[in-house]
Amino acid sequence: MKMNATSIRVGQILEVEGDLFRVYWTHHVTPGKGNAVMQTKLKKLKTGSIIDKRFRSDERVEKVILDEKRMEWLYKDNTGYHFMDSETYEQVTLSSEVTGEDIDRFLIEGTKVDISFYEGSPVSITLPTTVNLTVTETQPGIKRATASSSLKPATLQTGLIVQVPQFVNAGDTVKVNTDTGEYVERV
Repeated sequence: MKMNATSIRVGQILEVEGDLFRVYWTHHVTPGKGNAVMQTKLKKLKTGSIIDKRFRSDERVEKVILDEKRMEWLYKDNTGYHFMDSETYEQVTLSSEVTGEDIDRFLIEGTKVDISFYEGSPVSITLPTTVNLTVTETQPGIKRATASSSLKPATLQTGLIVQVPQFVNAGDTVKVNTDTGEYVERV
């Protein structure tokens, strides 16, 4: 679907020079002289690399509509990451180029994610905003330490290490933000 460059918004998927990009930042510039432009930062869906791209305001760009499916992570093997649609039981295998490097740090078996498809092929994955993970190893807490007094490192079941308050112990379940990789709260 063609649209004017001035209609580009954050979150849209664009096809630029045969590749798919997600728009992460836009800024419309109207200089005193010359033509107005739309400055953007685009993230390539296949590789995750970010590029700066400038479009003339009268330029037409190709907006892509993706199909999204909620799928459950099953397992990982040497062929890739395996997901299943809980309604149709259809399975799909994604490579690490599509999933990104964060998936191993945050996902455990059974976690639900949104997978975007373009013309029947998976092109990107959206992790949940937060995930609940079990603390496998941490130092004992300091007696009478308040929640804000100090933090300590904790290793979670996926191998991710986060800073947690002193009252969190091994065996506890904690909520972790998948954007920042930081502790949110004890569950």
